[in-house]
Amino acid sequence: MFLRPAAVAVAALLTVAACGGSDDAGNGDSTSGGTDQVTIGLIPIVDVAPIYLGQEQGFFADRDIELTVELAQGGAAIVPSVMSGNAQFGFSNVVSMMVAASGGLPVRLVGPGVRSTGEQGADFNGVAVPGDSPIRTAADLEGRTVGVNTLNNICSVSINESVRKAGGDPSQLNYVELPPPDMPAALDTGQIEATCMSEPFLSGYLARGGRTVASNYVDVAPEADIAVYFTSAELLESDPDLVERFTEALAESHAYAQEHPDETRAIVTTYTSLTAEQVAGVTLPQFPTEFNRESLERIAELAEEDGLLKEPVDLDQLLPAG
Repeated sequence: MFLRPAAVAVAALLTVAACGGSDDAGNGDSTSGGTDQVTIGLIPIVDVAPIYLGQEQGFFADRDIELTVELAQGGAAIVPSVMSGNAQFGFSNVVSMMVAASGGLPVRLVGPGVRSTGEQGADFNGVAVPGDSPIRTAADLEGRTVGVNTLNNICSVSINESVRKAGGDPSQLNYVELPPPDMPAALDTGQIEATCMSEPFLSGYLARGGRTVASNYVDVAPEADIAVYFTSAELLESDPDLVERFTEALAESHAYAQEHPDETRAIVTTYTSLTAEQVAGVTLPQFPTEFNRESLERIAELAEEDGLLKEPVDLDQLLPAG
């Protein structure tokens, strides 16, 4: 069955936003030297490696930004931090952004996060099962317990589409929330029967006998934008210069990560517990510098079909102008 606490979650986020006045949701603090102290909410997965590379390469410092990272389990947990002003920017999957926007939260996208490779069986995310599982295709997920890092996000929306394409009924899936590092063990112990698993955990699980039964992100759209970086409408209005500098540094970081895959893999060891040997076989996502709007439109359609959106998403308002 679908678990749909989206309305409750959005109501809670609206309360947070309402409680955060202009004193709480302002700009990043500036030091006496003119450097903005900026907090960004991230998830400890491969997707955010360009941020750490950008810090290391000085792309943010070159634009008078000093980043402090706050880690969370999923994008839905990062939204209230940005809305309250505790963080100026955040990383989230696109569905969590759409759910927030459709619920009236003034979130604004500032740059793409990661994009699917577009290759079946060779993406940075997949629906993983144990090697001896009777689940052979996405249609076999009917009636199964499936792990996701956050309920009602890109994982469930994309897996539902994989199930539909395989001829199954996605309403028969039972989603449960688990931190990404716990997913392999949860599969091994039978706590869950399948899971939406991303790198750096996916390649390690496959190496020890696991399988994927669907490339769920690929099933959504060719080279789909899966995650994004965002801010609040208030910050965008009150300090557009900071947002512009952050966006420029982000784009430079993404371009660098795309061109230096070995460095991208290596830096993952600095913010996860993985070793260099473990990340060597990691499949990297694409790190785009521009949005794939067509894929976002398709994801919005699927999220609406799954009943996650209170109102249709206005992408013109959500996306940067121009």
